[in-house]
Order: sequence, then C-alpha cells, then structure tokens
Amino acid sequence: MFGRRRRSEKDDLPVEEHEDLDEIIDDEGDADEASSDGAAQGSDDSDLDELSRPIPPAPRPDGPWDFDELEDPHEDRIDLGGMLIPSDPRMELRVEVSNDLIIAATVVLEDSGLQLQAFAAPRNESIWHEVRAEIASGITQQGGIVDEQDAGLGWELRAQVPVQLPDGTQGHQLVRFVGCDGPRWFLRGVISGRAAVDPAVGADLESMFRDTVVVRGNEPMAPRDPILLRLPENAQVDPNSGLAVPPQGADEDRFAGDLDPFQRGPEITEVR
Repeated sequence: MFGRRRRSEKDDLPVEEHEDLDEIIDDEGDADEASSDGAAQGSDDSDLDELSRPIPPAPRPDGPWDFDELEDPHEDRIDLGGMLIPSDPRMELRVEVSNDLIIAATVVLEDSGLQLQAFAAPRNESIWHEVRAEIASGITQQGGIVDEQDAGLGWELRAQVPVQLPDGTQGHQLVRFVGCDGPRWFLRGVISGRAAVDPAVGADLESMFRDTVVVRGNEPMAPRDPILLRLPENAQVDPNSGLAVPPQGADEDRFAGDLDPFQRGPEITEVR
C-alpha cells in the first residue's frame, strides 16, 4: 500500500522562488556549520591557553630557602656566595669550575654525592617541569631510561644514564634529578651513588637539599643563567691536593662561619 504525500508550502511555490528557498536553506546550514566550527575552535583555543598558562612555584614549607626567608641563614652553613650549604663534619665539598667561574658544588658523603646548582628564574613561574622534560629527553636520546616520580622532594627523575665503565665497556649509572622553584631562582640537585638507590642513605642528602639557602641577589639576570658561587672566606684551593686550605696567617676559626679548616670535612675540591 502506498500513502499520499502531503504537499508542502515549498511544493506550491513557483520554480524561481523554489530555487531561492533552497539557497536560503543552504545558507542557514552553512551558518550552523560555521557556528559549530567556531565553537569547537574556541574550545581548542581555550584548552591551548590553559596549557600555556604559567605554572606557579610549588610551596616550600620545609625548604630549600631563600636568603630573606630565614632569620640567620648563615647559621651552620658554608657560605659559597650564591648558595649557603649545610655543614656536616662527615662531608667533602667539591666546587665545579667553568671558564674560571664556580658554577656548582657537590657534597660527598661516603659513597654518595649531591650536586647543587642554582639558576635565575622568573619571579612567579615554575620552570622545573620544563627542565625535567629537557633532562629526560637528553637522557633517552643517549639510550638511557628515565622514570618520573612524585617522591620526598616532590616531582623528580630517576634515571639510568649511559656511562663508560673503567674497563671500557658501556654501563649505566643510577641518578636522581631533583629540583625546586623559588622566588626568582631555581635549585637543581643530582643525587648519585648509593643514595640514588637506597632511601635510607639518600635521606641525609635530601635533608641537605632542603636546608640549602639560595642567594639570588637583586641584579638583573636572564632566566636559567647560573647563579655564580665563590670559595668560602679565607679558603683557597691547594693546586697539589685540590683541597681548600686557609692562607698563611689566617685565623683557623675563620672558615665558613666557625668551621675549623683543619678538621676532616668539609673539604673543598676544585673540579674543572
């Protein structure tokens, strides 16, 4: 059985008006599609704006500290100019030199190490997430393995970095990359040795990282420029032993704030 189709108003129109109505309907359809596409584009733009929005630094209730946040930032710390590093009688302190400028310091506790390096950064913007991504990319390109974890010092990278072993064969070194954003500065730490795999051993170096003070200063600096360091007052590097010693005639108790320079640790070694 077949039904009879009802005539619509469009069927009653002359041919010319019939064609005009088709054009109107097509234009309305195009307008609806354009409106839908515009809404989708607006949503995409909103998502992109959200992703590109600066991330504020995470809170630092337990450090690392800015110089202006502590009543006595020099207390029980070694003054390296751009950083004040906690003192520990067991430790050896090595400074790393590039183009005759001290750019980093490494604390060595027995068979573990913590390299510390401070950089200039935006005032109210985190850069640690960007630095993590760059470090991870560099390690994986070299054939290493990287795992990102939220641990005791916040987000960090635990990596197996390709190295050449003493016998000439290729191996991997286990390291942890930690970081912290502060007011106009960023502090990066690299934990190596046994502390990179043993949490009990790593706790001492984690505490040392938290208790470090960054001295950014007020001078203009481009983001990611290294905050330069210097040797403690009255300390010099012995070219033969590489250890820090006081100059002739200097008082023995004037080294990094009442530390005895002739005690075992902290020692300072210059690494070029």
